[in-house]
Amino acid sequence: MMGGFGFGGFGMILWVVFLGLVVWAFVTAGTRKQASTSPEAARAILDERFARGELPVEEYQKLRAALR
Repeated sequence: MMGGFGFGGFGMILWVVFLGLVVWAFVTAGTRKQASTSPEAARAILDERFARGELPVEEYQKLRAALR
């Protein structure tokens, strides 16, 4: 009997690796979502865009006020 895992011990190793990848995917997906939605991250991106000259002063001030 193979214990229901298929391919003997090798199948069990594949299941462990698969389950580990699923757990890793859920953990990393949760941390990425939290980091990208923080107000501090939005302000930092806005400040970088202003520093690069992508935004005029008026638009920068309007967006900065909207983030507060």
